Amino acid sequence: MPIDVAPLRRRPVQQRSAQRVERMLDACADLINEVGYDGVTTTLIAERAGVAVGSLYQFFPDKRAVVQSLTLRNLDRFLAAVSEKFATVELTNWWDGVDTMIDVYVSMHREIPGFSRVHFGDIVDLRLLDERKDNNAVIADRLSGMLRDRFGIRHTEFDLRLGVAVEAADAVLNLAFRRSPEGDPALIAEAKALVRGYLSSTMD
Repeated sequence: MPIDVAPLRRRPVQQRSAQRVERMLDACADLINEVGYDGVTTTLIAERAGVAVGSLYQFFPDKRAVVQSLTLRNLDRFLAAVSEKFATVELTNWWDGVDTMIDVYVSMHREIPGFSRVHFGDIVDLRLLDERKDNNAVIADRLSGMLRDRFGIRHTEFDLRLGVAVEAADAVLNLAFRRSPEGDPALIAEAKALVRGYLSSTMD
């Protein structure tokens, strides 16, 4: 289910308009990869997408809104990929599910344009996904629900503890990708071990 925020001035109704918005988001992602968030402008996004700047402003009030939409699209893709893995891969224990989530996140770092620069929006705003919560809290809430549903977790403080685990894993994974563009394998393994160890010790 998509996150309930609306960075768009108006939602595209016709398929042609929807495709134009997608081109703008793709252009924004490519430009972030090339020049970073600070180097991106609405003019550059429009030029790369092959649309007039006025057309961009029909849908987005500013650059931040474009990046917010891009980030929300990435989050939807992340959650959809995790859901697909949960439905198609044999997972014996909840920590298999956690490992799967980390694997999907790592794959997006490697494969999705702009993701390694923006992640889930912290570079722009710590509350880019939801003005009421930090970005990591939004993600933790979604992941907690998925893990509870898939593995029947009923621990009353699981949401709180997964939130702590997400913060810790995020820091280690950021370090992994600072060490190597593909993500340092040893540090990725440490992130998985950290989450499993912490949650295992608190779920009794």
